[in-house]
Amino acid sequence: MSYEISEIKKIGIGLIGFGILFSFLAVILFFDRGLLALGNIFFLSGVGLLLGWRSMLQLFTKKANLKGSLPFLAGLFLIFVRWPILGIIIEIYGSIVLFSGFGPSITAFLYHIPVVGWLFGYPFNLFDQLRRLLG
Repeated sequence: MSYEISEIKKIGIGLIGFGILFSFLAVILFFDRGLLALGNIFFLSGVGLLLGWRSMLQLFTKKANLKGSLPFLAGLFLIFVRWPILGIIIEIYGSIVLFSGFGPSITAFLYHIPVVGWLFGYPFNLFDQLRRLLG
């Protein structure tokens, strides 16, 4: 299975990675508002470059996705108005609900990265094997 990734999508993946990294650092550094805001800006711009700006707008405004996009944007707003702990909790919930449909695509992408693919793929393989045994 071969995936064509353009340069813009590579930049988008990098920005998403930086967004997650900065958000993680912000949580480690006792919810630093500046790093959280920077992480959110990187993450949203990375999603915009990866999916395309129109697709991202449709993702956030589709009626079926409002259950995830409203908490995500509310958490983003709370981070900017100096309530970082509550904001990140609400934003994480919104992210999980909003981006849960991308799970199979992310899994397939991670499988095809040479070394990292094995590291990320191993827990998924283990989980699939346990699910087959128990299910």
